[in-house]
Amino acid sequence: MNLKHAIESLLFVSNRPLTAKRLADVLEKKNEDVRKALSELIADYDSRDGGLIILRNGDEFQIATDPEHGELVKGFLKDEAFGELTRPSLEALTIVAYRGPLTKPELEQIRGVNCSLILRNLMIRGLVVQEGENYRITMDFLRHLGLKSVEDLPDYGKLNSDENLKKLLENQEEGRSEPESDAQVSEISANE
Repeated sequence: MNLKHAIESLLFVSNRPLTAKRLADVLEKKNEDVRKALSELIADYDSRDGGLIILRNGDEFQIATDPEHGELVKGFLKDEAFGELTRPSLEALTIVAYRGPLTKPELEQIRGVNCSLILRNLMIRGLVVQEGENYRITMDFLRHLGLKSVEDLPDYGKLNSDENLKKLLENQEEGRSEPESDAQVSEISANE
């Protein structure tokens, strides 16, 4: 494994700055080896004329867009943050609201698809926050909907129950990601 490339990958996927110590811990490498590779990586980024840079604040590092493209990125993110949510984003947000806190693999098992970009976009919008491995809704989500608590969501008690999720997961394990008939849809709906 190329240490410099591994560090670059971690900096790229992280939604927050990483310290050299954290990188060393994750990569199971010596702190001084990580610092050397970080210095080389920063030099690589500085020497090329690309759209990304590596920011450094004390002992924290993060990949960011070049400030030269600030207005372009700002406009794009504004559209991403304030445009309408897509159906997949609404589905993921609903699952996090009713079943959270939950991990990304748990969300992906329920939805049956990769949710990395959806979670990223929901976090950018301030609707979901990551705490360790878990994702949960934010106070902004509650404020936006005019709710005092997540329990105030419609049918929260029924939709939060383990029984309905158990049925969904059993269907997926049997190879059916969706109910097979209208009768099954009615049966699941009646149970909700």
